[in-house]
This record gives sequence, C-alpha cells and structure tokens, in this order.
Amino acid sequence: MQILGGVSSGTKLLNYLIIGGGGGGGWSGGGAGGFLCTVDNSGGSPGTPETAPALVFGVAYVVTIGAGGARAAGAYPMNAGSDGVASSIDAISSTGGGGGGGYKDGSENGRNGGSGGGAGWDTAGSVAGSAGTGVAQQGFAGGATGGAGGSDAGAGGGGAGAVGGNQVSSNVAGAGGAGVFTTISGSNVQRAAGGGGAGGVTGGAGGAGGGGNGAYGTGTVGTAGAVNTGSGGGGGYLSSPLGGAGGSGVVIIDAGIVATSTTGSPSLSGTIYTFTGSGTITF
Repeated sequence: MQILGGVSSGTKLLNYLIIGGGGGGGWSGGGAGGFLCTVDNSGGSPGTPETAPALVFGVAYVVTIGAGGARAAGAYPMNAGSDGVASSIDAISSTGGGGGGGYKDGSENGRNGGSGGGAGWDTAGSVAGSAGTGVAQQGFAGGATGGAGGSDAGAGGGGAGAVGGNQVSSNVAGAGGAGVFTTISGSNVQRAAGGGGAGGVTGGAGGAGGGGNGAYGTGTVGTAGAVNTGSGGGGGYLSSPLGGAGGSGVVIIDAGIVATSTTGSPSLSGTIYTFTGSGTITF
C-alpha cells in the first residue's frame, strides 16, 4: 500500500477482506473474484491469511468496489462471458473473476481471473477449450468440458475455495467451485463462489457462497452471482443463450477503532466498515 502522508499508528492494524467482481457466465460458468483476507484464509493456493499493514492516521484510504462481469452477448453460437473488475484498498487489489467460456470458435476458452471461468467448446473443431486459471492466493481455476465430437454441457467456474466442476456428461454441466468462509464481518459468511455451467438436461449448480446456477434446456436462463459476494454468473444454454452476470465485489475493513470520516456510505457495525460501493475511509 502506498502511503503519501499521515502518521503510523505503530500498533493498530488495518484488517481487511477484499473481493473482486465475479465473472459473467458464457456457456460455462464465470469465475469468482479474487479473495484476499487478513483475518481468515485467503482464496486459492496456498490460501493463507494476508499480512495486515499498520494503520496510518490522517490518510484517506481509497476503496474501490469492482463490478461483476456481463453475461455473454449475442445469440448462438455464444461468446465468452466478460471478466469481473478488480476491487481494492489503495494499491492492495483483488483481481476480477474470469468470464465463462463460450460455445464458439475463438471464444471457447474460459477466461483467466481471480478465479478462472469454466472451459467452453470450439464448435468449428469440436474440441473443448481450456479452463481459465486463477491467481495464486486469490482463487482457483475453472472446470473442464469433455467429450470428443460434440458436447451439450459446460463446466463450472472456479471459486475462491475450490476448482470449478468438470462437465459430468454430454448433457450434465459442471458445478461452480465453492467460496471461502470468513468471520471479518462478525459472522461466519461464505463468499466468492463460481457459477455453474449450462446443460441440455441438467445445469450446474452455483458454488456455495453465491455462485449463479447454470441454465438447462430451452427457455431457461443462467442466474447471476449474488451481489457483493464476487461470485460468478451461471452459464446460458445454447438455444436460449442467456447466462447470468457476475456478482459485484465487496470490501470490509476493521481497524479496531471508529474512523474519523468516510465517503461512499459504508455500513458500520461496531468498528467494522462494509463497503458495497466505492468510497474512502480515514482514521
């Protein structure tokens, strides 16, 4: 974190949770936003807690909340979902989740992100795309599709706590990877899950912690990742290509004392500030 002025508290620490916006669903599920936490485990591998920096008085810490990625645009054959946007406290940043892979030549790969989007399908070559990768200490990779010569089910997006599920069969999609629990808000809450892939018979379930469910069959749609969890959106089915958008990110800060000022209207519980929109905080 870059500090331009102010006085170090010496002993007070700036504890935080930072989750980027989740990736949008394509044919496969979107990946969760990166998950960084000083109080409990972070996401991905090795998943250990971050080191809390010393609090500096008199400095306005800039908090940015990343938006979730848009669902795949266009009709069949469908594109990949869009990536989520990073969330941050000054220079400490968690990467947005990767969009889910599409069902289209050139859009079949799950996109890389805090957690990776699930692998899609190359319609021209009739081969599976590659899963999107996650960022170390933030999230996991998306799942893989399978089957040679054709496929009617996508893969799940990666979560902060687990890899996205692989396609189960040619008609049954993979589930989204699970999110991570943290107690920084005062309750043990799971966030940053991957979205499920779309399937001809069975869509993949969204990962535990807010992941969107994948669509199944004609006329259904993938659901969005839960707001302010950084979870990925569910995949959209081929005949009705409507995946879910990624969920927006969140930043939670607890320095053990009440701030002198804030902008952006964070909620306050004791000394715990929860930002669901961008703003600043000064101690």
